[in-house]
Amino acid sequence: MKAEDVSRRRNGSLEVDILVSPRSNRSGPEGYDQWRRRMIVRVKAPPLDGRANKEVEELFREITGMPSQVTSGHLNRQKTVTVSGDPDRILSILDGVNVG
Repeated sequence: MKAEDVSRRRNGSLEVDILVSPRSNRSGPEGYDQWRRRMIVRVKAPPLDGRANKEVEELFREITGMPSQVTSGHLNRQKTVTVSGDPDRILSILDGVNVG
């Protein structure tokens, strides 16, 4: 499974469907949930007061170097992150990240 399988191109951005695992011992991409068609992302922050969402946004910003925002699923483990920028470039970066 690749990043293209869990994302959608939008005008000037890429929407990535993720499954967040909060309160982990490390942060970062952990692979793919093929059944849910989502990228698994671990974060250290607890799911309180939007802290896990903020860490997800910071993580995608660090990985891609582009502005990122949780755009749906704010209160769920299943979320959508919108990364602003060229979708092809973002996909290339995400596919190059060591997942898992």
